[in-house]
Amino acid sequence: MGASARLFVVARNPDAGSRLPYLVRVPLPGRDLVLKAREPWPRTGAVYCHPAEGEWPDPPASAEILEQVPVRSCRRRGAAIDLVLDRAREHRSQLVFTRARGREVIFWQSPRTARAARPGVRVPGRRASGLGELTILVDTRERYPWRFGRQRGVTLERRALPAGDYAVEAPGGGELAAVVERKTLADLAGSLVDGGLGYLLAELAELPRAAVVVEGRYGGVFKLEHVQPGFVADLLGALAVRYPTVPVVFCDTRPLAQEWAYRFLGAAAAELRRAARG
Repeated sequence: MGASARLFVVARNPDAGSRLPYLVRVPLPGRDLVLKAREPWPRTGAVYCHPAEGEWPDPPASAEILEQVPVRSCRRRGAAIDLVLDRAREHRSQLVFTRARGREVIFWQSPRTARAARPGVRVPGRRASGLGELTILVDTRERYPWRFGRQRGVTLERRALPAGDYAVEAPGGGELAAVVERKTLADLAGSLVDGGLGYLLAELAELPRAAVVVEGRYGGVFKLEHVQPGFVADLLGALAVRYPTVPVVFCDTRPLAQEWAYRFLGAAAAELRRAARG
């Protein structure tokens, strides 16, 4: 693919009967990804997308081109594509791939939509109360883990965890004292619908302390595409009754979810230290 082809392109969907009125061409290395989208850019909320059948409309005149922007960076990282455009505003976005009801779904989001839930919230940098140094175990399957801020005395240690994504050990090592599983809103919905979250909560319930932390608002549960309103909420309610010792905590944004997990794991470690001394 030549440099001239590194363009992000938005066109009007020539299929007038489609509920997704836009076509988006994302220039991945080696091939283009063509999607049908509900909006031309994620300005006010996450945008639902679906893979378009076939290639980009040929001839191009069959689709009205609305926008063409040079691409600074476009790279797939795990279950997401990071897209950076060569323009001053509205230049960063991410396409997140997940599954719901056995099929692939795609949500397109931007930093603006992620901040919309809690504008102006500043995550504090102070250490958890009563806590000195803290070692947090990070599951080896976490490809892009939270960093927790080294200025707060956090040391990260990679390890294959039996359950969850982040954990702290009991004094003396060997056993996990507290575990956090993190989810995006799309991941949460997919694992609820396919039943995977129930199996995960059953594992977490066997541990002394555990929680699931969601990088999103609870209100987003009622805005999910292709799911009846309240269906995901009903599943969440049923699992909360079945596994009352494993809360599912909604923390609006990724930084706030990370902050909550740090406080939770730090509080567990501090409690264990006090018990060991006493």
